[in-house]
Amino acid sequence: MSSLTFEASDKAASPPCNTNKPGLLSILVPLYNEEEFVATLLGRVLAAPLPDGMGREVIVVDDGSKDGSAEIVEELAQQHPETVRLIRHAQNQGKGAAIRTAIEHATGEFCVIQDADLEYDPREYARLLKPLLEGVADAVFGSRFLIAGERRVQYFWHTVGNKLLTTLSNMFADLDLTDVHSCYKIVRTPLMQSIPLRNSRFGIDPELTIKLSQRHARIYEMPISYYGRTYEEGKKIGLKDAFEALFVVLKAGLTRDIYKDARAENLEALSEAPHFNQWMADTIRPYLGDCTMEIGAGIGNLTRFLVPRKKQYVVTDIDEEHLARLSARFHHRPNVEVCSMDMPECGSFERFAGQMDSVVCLNVLEHIENDLAALRSIHRVLRPDGRAVILVPHGQEIYGAMDASLGHLRRYSEAELREKMETAGFNIERVIRFNRVARPAWYVSGRILKRRTPGRRSVRWFDRFVWLWRRIDSQLPWASMSLIAIGVRQ
Repeated sequence: MSSLTFEASDKAASPPCNTNKPGLLSILVPLYNEEEFVATLLGRVLAAPLPDGMGREVIVVDDGSKDGSAEIVEELAQQHPETVRLIRHAQNQGKGAAIRTAIEHATGEFCVIQDADLEYDPREYARLLKPLLEGVADAVFGSRFLIAGERRVQYFWHTVGNKLLTTLSNMFADLDLTDVHSCYKIVRTPLMQSIPLRNSRFGIDPELTIKLSQRHARIYEMPISYYGRTYEEGKKIGLKDAFEALFVVLKAGLTRDIYKDARAENLEALSEAPHFNQWMADTIRPYLGDCTMEIGAGIGNLTRFLVPRKKQYVVTDIDEEHLARLSARFHHRPNVEVCSMDMPECGSFERFAGQMDSVVCLNVLEHIENDLAALRSIHRVLRPDGRAVILVPHGQEIYGAMDASLGHLRRYSEAELREKMETAGFNIERVIRFNRVARPAWYVSGRILKRRTPGRRSVRWFDRFVWLWRRIDSQLPWASMSLIAIGVRQ
């Protein structure tokens, strides 16, 4: 068994906040042999109206064109050096590969995929951006089959194939989209950049769709105009691409390759351990007051068990994608406030100074170099006699590859945790030794087998027997995996 399942809840360290520029649209243009159309297309892209205050950057990736496409774009980039960038692939790799390269270079708040031909109209950007700017969507797809504008009548069998692939994608993604293979997909850039996209050809469309669904992204669909080309006019997608897309749908739908960051992947795996998270929540709930702050809430695996019946519940994290997921997950709860807060930065906590009855900080301190400063920040937001509930990994002697992959700087002894909390101004009410059952597996996995990540199957199997672990855990003769310290503000 992979022992990560048994220790972490959803508080693995978050990567630094993303640095995408608010109010900027990144327009991603994959380019291959379009010298006849690309200048006109980029002219339309540069002239397209955008919402008030929004700027644009145009990232063109030439995918080994054999005509003069790249030279045309290079000339335009010289005319618009602040807006247009050209990136070249030495060899043709496929549309998906060009889009991946463009995503890596995007710096905007949102990014839109724009084909280099003239089939799609950039004047529709502003309308498609509306749900994103209103904060109700993470991605917006333009549909050629939701009729609201002009649409050139196209090949019957091409349309049939598109609808069949869309239906299959919807089955695996559990969505009801009408046009998975539409070019126009506008996505929050940090979300797009956090998803590993593997397909190098046209299969990137169903791959992205399914992975957005697996990430629980809020996807909207809006009608668009469409001026499709015939094969004589240069249309490139064919039967081979349809079969490849079918393979991509099956592969993406049957796997969970949805994070680039291994720590975020761990959080997703632990979302499939509801009984374990319930065990942890039941252990700490008696120590929480009506006004609670949870620090490093991740994607909310534990939050959903703690938030009911709270007068005020503040969830915090530093990762932009975690914050977006938390906002979407708890938008229906008026008692929940989602905040970006960085420990141990004192300024992040000043707004809540002296307001909280309790602070929950689970599997966070071990990621912070100056953990004493972090504890003092927690102390600052509590009311007099408020409680801090601090969970940390126990036992430096079992520190291994799992800890390193999670970004753990240390594992604590009970004496060290007590000393630091008392130095920060807490009276220790109780220390709970939590989850003894996982310690042998953690040692074997991390120290002997050098495993760095958990398996979803192991997570699910462990979670299936939590009813048993809860009954026997306190009777086991060895040390625990975690310590939960309950500290009262002096």
